[in-house]
Amino acid sequence: MKTSWRSASLVASAAAVLALTTACGQESGTSASVGSQNVGATAATAATGGYGSVGAGGSASASPGNGYGADGQAQAPSAGKLAVTQNAKLGKVLTDGAGKTLYRFDDDTAEPPKSSCDGDCAKAWPPVPADDATAGAGIDKALLGEVTRSDGSKQLTIGGWPAYRYAKDTKAGDVTGQGVGSKWYALAPDGKKATLASLPGLSVRTDPKLGKIVVDKNGMTVYRFLKDVAWPDPISNCTGSCLEKWPAVAPVKADDTKGVEKKGLMGFTRPDGVKQMTVDCWPAYTFSGDKAPGDTNGQGVGGTWYIMSPDGKPVGAPKK
Repeated sequence: MKTSWRSASLVASAAAVLALTTACGQESGTSASVGSQNVGATAATAATGGYGSVGAGGSASASPGNGYGADGQAQAPSAGKLAVTQNAKLGKVLTDGAGKTLYRFDDDTAEPPKSSCDGDCAKAWPPVPADDATAGAGIDKALLGEVTRSDGSKQLTIGGWPAYRYAKDTKAGDVTGQGVGSKWYALAPDGKKATLASLPGLSVRTDPKLGKIVVDKNGMTVYRFLKDVAWPDPISNCTGSCLEKWPAVAPVKADDTKGVEKKGLMGFTRPDGVKQMTVDCWPAYTFSGDKAPGDTNGQGVGGTWYIMSPDGKPVGAPKK
């Protein structure tokens, strides 16, 4: 395939909130006091690089003989004629000729195209071969290109972004890879992340069962940990393997929020160096077990994790 990728804008990391005096007793960007459980921990978005090995009972490795090359022998099927599929939660999603969802990885780059997924990562997220890929209805063929991987093979790119399938998607239309490790997202036809609408850094949506809850820029549900501390300074007691399952929400600017209580809305730097957002001074997290916007699989986990309300309170938590 002749390379013909279009420059795609790289998504900038969310900026830390600076010099925001809050009721927490400190300014944004300062280190929180070290809690009794915050000793020598190093944060990670997923146990093995953010590619899907975390979550309840999850495993990054695909089963042998799954047709995606995870057994080291089978050749990943070609993309075929790409199509646009309408997903109820994600809007327009790019799929291959067999209807399988295609994904992109935040650790990759689009300008120039470069894949950062090799080894075990490529077993969980098989790269889509560039050979024979064609654009179907609603797809600009000029966005289709290829990148040479470290093993010399050619991988399909969409708008510069390397394209992958997810080994745990077992049938056409599955989007179980959405949001894995807070780094993997379904591809939209233009190479961007599939989403129904552009969301602020933090906003509020109404859940039919839980009422008003906080979501991040990707529409993923935001949670609170009952073992954390808010005052006088925010302290997260979720470290190490805990933070692998409950990734910290990165700081966002106060004016990049909608419907969220402004008091105590700030970012802070954890003892492990990770910068984290707070609502009413309470550290905010997402859950690796939530695979798509609207999922609330973390609600009530361990009796200590609850969805965050717009004022920072834990939705549905038992009253003391």
